[in-house]
Amino acid sequence: MAAAPVWSVDPRTGKQREQVAAEATAQEVDEAVRAARAARPALADRTVRAAFLRTAADLLADAGEHLVEVADAESALGPVRLKGELARTCHQLRAFAGIVDEGAFLDVVIDHPDAGATPPVPDLRRHKIPLGVVAVYSASNFPFAFSVAGGDTASALAAGCPVVVKAHPDHPALSERVASVLRAAAARHDVPAGVVGLVHGFEAGVELVRHPLVAAAGFTGSVRGGRALFDAAARRPVPIPFHGELGSLNPVVVTEAAAVERAEEIGAGLAGSMTLGVGQFCVKPGLVLVPAGAAGDRLVKTLADAVGGTDAGVLLDHRMRDGFVAGVAERAQLPDVASPVTPGAGGEHTVSAGFLTVPAGRLTGPGPHDLLLEECFGPLTVVARYTDAAEAHAVLSRLPGNLTATVQLSAREAAGEGRGAEILADLTPIAGRVLVNGWPTGVAVAPAQHHGGPYPATTSTSTSVGGTAIERWLRPVAYQGVPEPLLPPELRDDNPLGLPRRYEGRLER
Repeated sequence: MAAAPVWSVDPRTGKQREQVAAEATAQEVDEAVRAARAARPALADRTVRAAFLRTAADLLADAGEHLVEVADAESALGPVRLKGELARTCHQLRAFAGIVDEGAFLDVVIDHPDAGATPPVPDLRRHKIPLGVVAVYSASNFPFAFSVAGGDTASALAAGCPVVVKAHPDHPALSERVASVLRAAAARHDVPAGVVGLVHGFEAGVELVRHPLVAAAGFTGSVRGGRALFDAAARRPVPIPFHGELGSLNPVVVTEAAAVERAEEIGAGLAGSMTLGVGQFCVKPGLVLVPAGAAGDRLVKTLADAVGGTDAGVLLDHRMRDGFVAGVAERAQLPDVASPVTPGAGGEHTVSAGFLTVPAGRLTGPGPHDLLLEECFGPLTVVARYTDAAEAHAVLSRLPGNLTATVQLSAREAAGEGRGAEILADLTPIAGRVLVNGWPTGVAVAPAQHHGGPYPATTSTSTSVGGTAIERWLRPVAYQGVPEPLLPPELRDDNPLGLPRRYEGRLER
């Protein structure tokens, strides 16, 4: 039986553009994984790894015009957004090259024998080594930054791990082209093409996480899909780490003092954040706690005016569009839920942005309104009007894990007066990134960044953005009593590689 064809589809029309590939068979998945494993020795040299990553960034930038054209045809995200995302992707690759050069990620620690310690300390030397082949599952909403050459791939290659990428069905043509660019970059440094494998198809994704030579996986997508793969990874005879980003509500709390001070500014900022990219960001603010009363009314009016003036937009595919329209309709019919600006179908291929309002008291205990505490992918947010601090606290205490949580404070509250610290204490346990007087959309690629959070935001405590994302693909190994000539060069006393390390309790740069 012939494998099912993989088509590139234009989400603006729903029409097929071109047949790109065929869904991978179990044998083809096995071949891709084995080719990746065979490429591991070529990544052993950190100098080669860093050069490979920089060349990949250069070649992607060189092919940028064509790649953006293909990405726009498959995602409808627009050239401006996609050019920025491609630049971010190239920056990620170069940033990880710098991390590889520096070597601190190896976490070298050397302790010499101390017979007088209690208990006695033998000669111990520890560093981190790559796990092996990493399975990467591409995201729909970031065809560059969370796809074939995205952060999971870049960090895995930086760690010394080859990858096999399961392409997202929303951008298969772009996936093939980007994979070709990465392989061209690998060839310039005598790294085998198998260092970046690419497979298509749902069943191929399942086979990939089950493959006995796959050592870890990174995923960005839905709770349902991510949880199924997470469970499959755990059921293996040898379970593997599964770093999944699954879903997030990204709550926002607006204090009464902040609403009094700058209701219009907050309303306009919220409108821009929730509609950015047609609401298809994983950090879109999906639940906003706004005080009842005049100041909150001003905020909601500003939000209505701004969102009402937003043009209808195209979602990444028609399945997502259908899910958004159905999700909005289900939420809108709940008791006491109003639609100041009605979201939903904007046309045959588009959706219109909007928001729902509900008394916060409806969310303080279990009931049908719990649906409003679940992410709805697309340009929708829920504004919950609270009557006092206790009611807002009760809602926050019921929220699951999130990527982000935000509080909008007044100037006096930001200076330390009022309830700012109390609200931050409510938000910190439920989010991986906590913001004050900002908006969560826009995730900086920086060393201090953390893009993760308690379940279901992610399945682990790691980040998928920033330099520490490399830690997901490493494991520590300690050597005890090993003679100097037999030690890896990273662990020798004379430090031939010039690595940062902790030597006899002292940090050496």
